[in-house]
Amino acid sequence: MAQNCWNEMSSFRRDRERCKRFTYGDQWGDRVEVDGEKVSEGEYIRNQGNVSLKNNLIRRLVRNVLGVYRSNWSLPRCVARDLAEIAEGRTMQKLLEYNIELNRMEEVYSRTMEEFLISGLAVHRKWFGLRSGHSDCWTDMVQPENFFCDSGSRDFRGWDVSLIGEIHDMDFPTLCSQFARGSEDIDLLRSIYGMRDNNAGERNCRVVEVWRREFRERYRCHDVLRGHYYLSAAPDRQPGIKSEWVNEEGWYGYYLAPGGEVLRCGASPYMHGGHPYVFKAYPFVDGEIHSFVSDVIDQQKFTNRLISMYDWILRASAKGVLLFPEGAFPEGVDINDIASEWSRFNGVIVYRPRSGMPLPQQVSSTLANNGITDLLNIQMKLMEDISGVNGALQGRLENGSVSGTLYNQQTQNSLIALTDLLKTFDSFVADATRMDISNMRQYYDAERIRRITGGDMEFVSSFRPRRNFRGDITDFEIDVNLR
Repeated sequence: MAQNCWNEMSSFRRDRERCKRFTYGDQWGDRVEVDGEKVSEGEYIRNQGNVSLKNNLIRRLVRNVLGVYRSNWSLPRCVARDLAEIAEGRTMQKLLEYNIELNRMEEVYSRTMEEFLISGLAVHRKWFGLRSGHSDCWTDMVQPENFFCDSGSRDFRGWDVSLIGEIHDMDFPTLCSQFARGSEDIDLLRSIYGMRDNNAGERNCRVVEVWRREFRERYRCHDVLRGHYYLSAAPDRQPGIKSEWVNEEGWYGYYLAPGGEVLRCGASPYMHGGHPYVFKAYPFVDGEIHSFVSDVIDQQKFTNRLISMYDWILRASAKGVLLFPEGAFPEGVDINDIASEWSRFNGVIVYRPRSGMPLPQQVSSTLANNGITDLLNIQMKLMEDISGVNGALQGRLENGSVSGTLYNQQTQNSLIALTDLLKTFDSFVADATRMDISNMRQYYDAERIRRITGGDMEFVSSFRPRRNFRGDITDFEIDVNLR
């Protein structure tokens, strides 16, 4: 199932790689067929004796959108819905600020936004564990190249995903530290990964992390005296407990070796009951992903072709060609001497004119208005219109006499085309923050909360990790509407 999901996303990975090439300057890498052979556009141009020029406008657009995002970035806020839980809301806000600083989330979200602009997919992995000797709630930015999910998903919120996962590549010592619980496990891992030599630590080992939504028979037990619900594999026969059979839905995780061996598996350990991934695809219409960069690639290619065409015309035109009559050469002087003297500063050529023979002259052609400059201006304007990143957003004024009020209005208008993209990423940040809060509510104890919040006993005493039957966090709402 994981392999099928991975294969179904092959077209997305190809599109992402192409968008990444164009963003970072490799803009002549598309393949074309010439005489039955596939070559890149750059190779084809070089084979013609020309130079493949480019003017990277896409990178400038991406930097401008990133600048807009970072200039408006601020901490997400955790707001209590119930007025009786205001103190607990302040507690969660302090914990959230601590975790954001711990994980350097401003930088993480900025780099994730850059990936979101290039590929149209943002993915984070939230987990609790040990890193560099410190146990805490961590956030990892997942490379879309290593990510896969259910290809049949159509819900842009990701609620209908039934399988999700990631490919991990690690060295053998790291593999053992994560999956071995004794020396016999190390020997078993050596056998699974074919580590028979002394250089096993230098080889990469692949682990496929897969989370799947499954239905399993369970008993929903209700402790009437304490008002507590829980699930059990068997009915609880204790007095005061009612048991009801259910076909319970839940998320189960598997860590697989490339050969299919299960290194570890189990039900979701998280209080939210789900998988550790937060992802957002854009725009996800019919399950399709189309990024910001992909919208302007055609304009970038046409701009590069116009620039190259202009260069070819310039190099093919006459520039200071000397016409020297063959019969006018002075005695003992050849054409090389004349060419050297002609190009030298204050050079003098002495020759004896002859009757009926034209004088030497220099020819320099001027390019007629062939429309290339106008086409370039049109393409650059189209790129701004399509992307929404126009002159006002870049800090460039079309007219130097524009008032500050009008300039601010032009800047706000230019953001309209980017609003949907930015708001979609805001929803990703909100989902990620909710999972952060859920993990902190699950794994932080009173002593850690006391240290983080500065020892304010109101905060510490007000904090009570809670969950309803399905483990959902329903007590707080996240506000990341920053623009």
